[in-house]
Amino acid sequence: MSVATQVTFVVADDQSTDATVATLTRIDGVHVYPQTVNHGHGPTALAAYRAGLDLQPDLLVHVDGDGQFVGPDFARLIRALEITGADVVHGVRHSRTDPWYRRALTGCVGMLIALAAGRRVPDVNTPMRGYRPDALQALLDAVPAEALVPHVHFSLAEARAGFVVRYLSVRSIPRRGSSTNGTMWGSGVKVTLPPRRLREFAAAALREAWQYSLRPGAPLRSIRPLIDAPESARP
Repeated sequence: MSVATQVTFVVADDQSTDATVATLTRIDGVHVYPQTVNHGHGPTALAAYRAGLDLQPDLLVHVDGDGQFVGPDFARLIRALEITGADVVHGVRHSRTDPWYRRALTGCVGMLIALAAGRRVPDVNTPMRGYRPDALQALLDAVPAEALVPHVHFSLAEARAGFVVRYLSVRSIPRRGSSTNGTMWGSGVKVTLPPRRLREFAAAALREAWQYSLRPGAPLRSIRPLIDAPESARP
C-alpha cells in the first residue's frame, strides 16, 4: 500500500569527498544542497530541515546519510504520523551496534533531558524523525543555525511544550561508509576509550544545551506547538 503520492529527497551535503553531489544532482526528485564549508552534523541537519520546509511538504522525514536504518521503517514512521495525528514521530533505535561510548553518551544525555523535561524521552538524539511542517518550523525558529545537537534541543522542547510525540521502535544496523563508528569519531579502528574529538564535542554540546535549552530563560523553554492536532491525539 502506498504511503505517499509524491516523495522528494533533500540532501544537505557536508563537503563530501566522493561523487555524492555529482551523482545525486542527475536524479529527478532529488535536491542537493552542498554546504560551503564543513559544518558538522548539527548545522547540516538543520540546513536539510530548512531546505525541506521550503518545498512546503505535507510531512517531512529526516534521516542521517550513513545507512543505519532499513527501508520498511520509513513507511511505518509515515503511517504513524498520519494515523496518530502526532506533531512528531521519533524512530527509537533497537539492536544498536555502535561502540559502547556512543551508547553511553546517548544514555547520559537521555537522563539529563528526563530530569529537565520531567519525563523520559526514549533515544533522545535519534536522527530518524518525522515532523508536521508547522511543528518543525516552531522548533527551527528557536534553534540557532550553528547548533551542534539540534535533536537534543528538539526532544527537550517537544516534551516541555506539550507537542504530541509518538515513539516507534526501528531497527538499527551498522553504519555504512568508511567507518561504522561514524567518521566524526575516528577511522573505524577498535578503541576502548572515547576518542578525544568525542570528548571535546560532548563538552561543547553540554555548554550549548545549557545556553539554549536548560538555563532559566533559555529560548527553547518558550516554544509552543503551532498546529492543532486532533484532540484525541493530545496526551
